[in-house]
Order: sequence, then structure tokens, then C-alpha cells
Amino acid sequence: MSLKSERRGIHVDQSELLCKKGCGYYGNPAWQGFCSKCWREEYHKARQKQIQDDWELAERLQREEEEAYASSQSTQGAQSLTFSKFEEKKTNEKTRKVTTVKKFFSASSRTGAKKAAQERNLKQGQLGRERNADNILRDLKEIFTPSWELAPPTEAEIHEAKAPSPSINRQVSIETDRASKEFIEFLKTCHKSGQEIYKQCKMFLEAMHHKRELSIEEQSECAQDFYQNVAEKLQTRSKVSPEKVEKVMDQIEKYIMTRLYKYVFCPETTDDEKKDLLVQKRIRALHWVTPQMLCVPVNEEIPEVSDMVVKAITDIIEMDSKRVPRDKLACITQCSKHIFNAIKITKNEPASADDFLPTLIYIVLKGNPPRLQSNIQYITRFCNPSRLMTGEDGYYFTNLCCAVAFIEKLDAQSLNLSQEDFDRYMSGQTSPKKQESENWSSDVCLGVKQMYKNLDLLSQLNERQERIVSEAKKLEKDLIDWTDGITKEVQDIVEKYPLEIKPKNQPLAAIDSENVENDKLPPPLQPQVYAG
Repeated sequence: MSLKSERRGIHVDQSELLCKKGCGYYGNPAWQGFCSKCWREEYHKARQKQIQDDWELAERLQREEEEAYASSQSTQGAQSLTFSKFEEKKTNEKTRKVTTVKKFFSASSRTGAKKAAQERNLKQGQLGRERNADNILRDLKEIFTPSWELAPPTEAEIHEAKAPSPSINRQVSIETDRASKEFIEFLKTCHKSGQEIYKQCKMFLEAMHHKRELSIEEQSECAQDFYQNVAEKLQTRSKVSPEKVEKVMDQIEKYIMTRLYKYVFCPETTDDEKKDLLVQKRIRALHWVTPQMLCVPVNEEIPEVSDMVVKAITDIIEMDSKRVPRDKLACITQCSKHIFNAIKITKNEPASADDFLPTLIYIVLKGNPPRLQSNIQYITRFCNPSRLMTGEDGYYFTNLCCAVAFIEKLDAQSLNLSQEDFDRYMSGQTSPKKQESENWSSDVCLGVKQMYKNLDLLSQLNERQERIVSEAKKLEKDLIDWTDGITKEVQDIVEKYPLEIKPKNQPLAAIDSENVENDKLPPPLQPQVYAG
């Protein structure tokens, strides 16, 4: 495979990264190709249509029920109607008389102090009634209106915002405490608007505490509404510059998301964890994919390039340790910059978008970041939408989403492989062959060629070792079979010709011993002495 092989299956036109509605902002697969702004508009349209359909259904059912009840109670209804009119007339007459009597006995002249006290009491009563009405209509507002409307708060609401609420967890971590202190210090530089921002953030956190039973999409909608309303208020009412608004929104996001992280990141009500496991399993199965298959223009034999690749992998893995969406985006941006630097050093020229996406895919495959889908969903749901719609953060994040989508749909055609080879590689039966030396281009350094030659030799030695081990196992099996065969033959012979052991013969008697068994023998000769 040549390093100068043609690109295949990975090219993505930059227009495909933009919102499919044509607004010019970056789209997102999680928003069905829309940007944050267009997606919210489509979401509200669908929501309003659903609400209208529900109202029409409810009214129709109510009319049917009233008609059925009226038809069944026609005679009793007429009598009840006459009696109701009589009672209503009697009640109105009684109320009129009581009002007239109160006018006769009410004081016509009051002192200024009493009038002022009466006005204060009246205002307090009106305020109490308004608060009671707000409490009664709270559920209806959550359904039919946006969750946040930043109207000027009353004195009672300010007092409630400053008062410690028992619903918010007091046992915050060190990071949460540090984020709170940094947020307060930052608001001191905002002068008058700082107190208003802090109050609204506290009220938002209190509201989110009561909305934990809602789906994560509804909680995300509340957060996006809050971001939008705060930004619009700062621009229209406080006349804050766009650069200052961006800084304020970053601090607001850091403050509220540090506190909400453990409740809204990878919640149990979603399938984010399941998607994480599927992506990790998919990436592990693609461990055999080489940079040449993806046409990655990065030479890791160059020390500087190797360091950039390691830093990029470290950044994409470190994303999971961050709690604020902006910090997670910063990890993605830093990873992307390391990738561009690695391509620039390898090619000695600025990297293009066509070079960046394959290299990002390779980095994701090599790093296998933990909880990748959960982090992408968390950023999509709770990040400041302006960061995802424009700028380098939005561009790099959109490319990461495209890289993950490409990995999930990666097939043989994308890597210019046959379906048979692709299936064998995926099953682990074999690995791709290394590049032959004669296929290298002339501009490749000698060290890389020698390295691949050594790898080929090691592969050949490995094959020989496997063949020797296989032959040794076969020989061992043959020896075991031969031993069993000889043993069986010996046993058959022994069974066919059993061995009979005869008793031992008695030993022959010595010549000089006494003859006990045969007395017929002559006695032994005795020596004779001759006298000479």
C-alpha cells in the first residue's frame, strides 16, 4: 500500500458540516443536522403543534361528554337551571346590601399615616395574592411557556433568592466551591448587573432541582432557554458588548454546570451508557486499522510528530475528566491543534480539512476515549449554543461528531478492502500484511524501510515458530500413539501365551557327603599305611 494512494471513503465536504437549513452555522448530528438555533425553532414548532393538537382533542372530548350528559339529563337539567338562577339572584342581592352597609359605616377621613399604612397593607396583600397565583399556575407555565423569562424581580423574590434554600445540596465538592468563589469574584467586575446575574443563576439552580424528574431533553431545553434569555438581557437592557457577554456566559455556564454535572451527565433515564459501550466495543474491534488505510498524512517516526500524536490522544482522553462543557470543548480544540501541527510537520505545509478528518478518526481509534458518546451528548445538551454554532470550537466539535459517525458506519468499501478481508480482520483471524519494500516511494526515509523489513523478518520468524510448535505437537502425539500401540501388542501376546513358572529343581548331592538315599554304594576308600 503506497503512502500516495488515493483518498477513499473519508472525504467530507465542508458544506455538510453546516446547518441543513442554510443559516450558515455548524450543524450537529444530535440535532438532526440543524444548528442549535434552528433546532430549537423546529422543536418549538413541533411542541406548539403537539400542544394545539392536545387542546383540540381535549375540547372535542369535553364537548362530547357535555352533549352526552345533557341528552341524558334533559328533564332534570331544566328544573336545576331554574333553581340555579333563583340562587344566583338571591346571592347578588345579599352582596349588594352588605356593600351598601359597609359604605355607611366606613370612615370618611383618615390621617396620612393611616392611609400610608393601608396602602402598604394593600400592596403586601396584592403581592401575596400574586405569589399565590404564581404558585397555582406554576405547572401550567412549565408546559405552555418557556421556562425562563427574566422579568425584573420583586423585593420578595430577591429575599427568597438570598435566603439559603434547603433543597440545594450543601455538601459541595472542592471544585464546586472553587467555581462559586471564582464566579462571585468575576461578578464583582460587572457592578450593577452582577447581583442580578447571581440572583438569576441561583433561581435557575433552584428550579432545576425541582425538575430532576423531567427528561434530560426537557432539562436541556430549560438550560438553553436560560442561556438565551440571559444573553439577550445583557445585550438589550444592560448594553453589554458582545465580547463581554461571551465572557459572562462562560462564567455562568461554569458555575451552574459544575453544580448540575452529577445530575445531568449520563443520567440513568437515557441510553448514553449503552451507546458508550457499543462505541468502545466497535473501536476495539477496529484495532487493526492502519494509518495507511485511512490515508493519514502523519509520520510517527518523526519524534516531534510522535509527541504531537501522544498529546492529541491525551487531550481527547482527558475530556472525560472535565465537568464544564466549555472545558470539554477546550480539550477537543487542543487535540485538534496538535493534529494540525503533526500534519504540518510531516508535510512541511499547512494542513487541509481533508487531512484533518482522517487523522482525527485515527486519533479516536488509537485513543478509544472513555464515555465518548456521553461527553458528546453532554456538550450538545448543556453547552452555550453560541460556541457550537460558530468559531473553532464549533468546527472541531462538529468534526468529532462526524468522526464518531464514520467509525460507527465504517465498512470494507470505506477502507478500500474486500468484504472477505474486512470480515477476517474484524473477527481477528488475521491481520493486515505489512507494506512491502518495493512499494515504497522514493521520498520515504531509509529508517522506515529498515523498520518494516525487520517487522517482516519478525513475522516470518513468528510463522516458522508456529510451524515448529505445530510439528512438535504432532510428533508428541505420534509418540504417544506409538507407545500405546506397543503396550497393547505386548498385552495381547501375554494374554495369548501366558507364562508358566515351574518349581525349582533340587540340587545334586556332593560326592563327599553321606549317602543317605542309596546304601548300595560301596563305602568310600580308606587310606592305608604301609610299613616300610
